[in-house]
Amino acid sequence: MNWITNYVRPRINSLFSRREVPENLWTKCPECGTMLFHRELSDNLNVCTNCDHHLPISPRDRFAALFDGGAFVEVKVPDPVADPLQFRDQKKYPDRLRAAQKATGEKEAMLVAEGEIGRTPIVAAAQDFSFMGGSMGMYVGNAIIAAAERALRRKRPLVLFSAAGGARMQEGILSLMQMPRTTVAVEMLREAGLPYVVVLTHPTTGGVTASYAMLGDVQIAEPNALICFAGPRVIEQTIREKLPEGFQRAEYLLEHGMLDRVTHRSALRDELVSILRMLGRLPAPTKADLPPPAPSAAPAIEVKADAKTRTPEKTGAARAG
Repeated sequence: MNWITNYVRPRINSLFSRREVPENLWTKCPECGTMLFHRELSDNLNVCTNCDHHLPISPRDRFAALFDGGAFVEVKVPDPVADPLQFRDQKKYPDRLRAAQKATGEKEAMLVAEGEIGRTPIVAAAQDFSFMGGSMGMYVGNAIIAAAERALRRKRPLVLFSAAGGARMQEGILSLMQMPRTTVAVEMLREAGLPYVVVLTHPTTGGVTASYAMLGDVQIAEPNALICFAGPRVIEQTIREKLPEGFQRAEYLLEHGMLDRVTHRSALRDELVSILRMLGRLPAPTKADLPPPAPSAAPAIEVKADAKTRTPEKTGAARAG
């Protein structure tokens, strides 16, 4: 009897009363430590509601907030050779790719799409820092070339969101070769007179900064984003000196002329619409669609039978005249 009371009954009760609670309901802000409810954070575009710190946002979530109605069409990117160097460190390179694909749900570190923002058609590309640090490999090079060719074919501006730790070491020199390849793609846009706008997000470093991320016609950055080639820790260890406060952050670069704008994520869409329409020599954007004008009230027409002429006469004021 004690066995049933002490073991079986609590076991049965625990099975029926167990509730599954997701583990990702709350996110801790790395800047201020505030616990943020996931829906509140998502509604605020992954920006801390307490200190305004910009947390990472995936390319799909960014595009959903960027494009009109969240509607966009993905642009196909050619697949490169899977493992050209047969690289292996603690894991094989294909194993690392599969792990990143499973963790992010994405095929690679860059997503290319086309759609409209503020009724302005564009092609957009965004890097995913959660996919192997957003590292630039052959796929990322192919993605930028595919985005540029699509923009050329459709006569649309290209908007690129950068977020990377640099070139992908598992592809060695082949990843570094993407720097001139992407530079040529940007030059194709420039020769065609199509705008190329870069939005630098946290962090943008290494060979990405040394190539396509710094070649925009307009350079915009999100607040407090780290933008550099070599990071501040590496520089401090090399020169053995303490760097200024906020060194290599977006606001510091804006003060020293390397950026055009530092824009809050919530205001970024409207700013992109204004810039792209201005560069494309289009009319200024409207904040909302206005309803069509109501039809004017025309005076009623009364047809009066006349034995001789049968001419219509206007009622009201017209008849009095």
